[in-house]
Amino acid sequence: MSPGSPRAPRLPRVVVVGPTATGKSALALDLAEKIQTDEPATRAEIINADASLLYRGMDIGTAKPSPAERARVPHHQIDVLTVRDRASVAAFQRSARGDIDAVESRGHLPIIAGGSGLYVRALTDDLDFPGTDPAVRSRLSERAEREGTAALHAELARLDPVAAERVEASNIRRIVRALEVIEITGRPFSASLPRYEDIAPTVHIALRCERRLLDKRINERARAMFDGGLVEEVEALIDQGIREGGDRPARHRLRPGARGHRRDHERTRGGRLHRPGHPPACLPPDQVVPA
Repeated sequence: MSPGSPRAPRLPRVVVVGPTATGKSALALDLAEKIQTDEPATRAEIINADASLLYRGMDIGTAKPSPAERARVPHHQIDVLTVRDRASVAAFQRSARGDIDAVESRGHLPIIAGGSGLYVRALTDDLDFPGTDPAVRSRLSERAEREGTAALHAELARLDPVAAERVEASNIRRIVRALEVIEITGRPFSASLPRYEDIAPTVHIALRCERRLLDKRINERARAMFDGGLVEEVEALIDQGIREGGDRPARHRLRPGARGHRRDHERTRGGRLHRPGHPPACLPPDQVVPA
């Protein structure tokens, strides 16, 4: 395009979401390469929106795109934290939106590949994330340990019924966060929840899979993780300090979302893993980390 010619219209952003093992990462990669093949003047770059993939060293248990795959198409927001760091959706929003702006400034198409709903919405919605107060959060976390999840969820229901309906009663981390926001801002936590209104033209692709086939794919993935060295990966993460990372109570100190790692972590004794005799024949979907 010559310097004096009008700028080509910007393509809508693309978001790929779906349950575990539906092929989100693979589809994002295929789309990026298809765009480049069909429109040689156009390039696509992938923005990761899965919180688990932010962490270096958590590769097998998160089904992270391989270095070879990431060499085919530029990927952003992968391997940006250590396992001792605590993921923050607000920090992610600032950094990943900067990546999106940079991608579009190059005339390229951002493809957001998601596994964490709030992280995806942090990029697509007009969301503000209130600040944090470590003292308030610590006090609420101690109350959660002492009084139990149900008591804090009941308090949230009294203070902000809308938020209580949208936050799972078992999700103590989000309940604590909701009560923290209410206390430090004086506003309902629901005011900061996603409104599902895109801040820019966006094409949303939601993958679905017949349940029986999806269970089969999850089982195959879990077996491949064990065969591929998941136990050794978790041992290395323990040595790197994954147990000490973050500021949550001890039982929550594995990275949120890292279920493939969490299940192996729970089999540790004395800081080392006891390898099972063979991979489990079946793992329910909530035991395997999203792609």
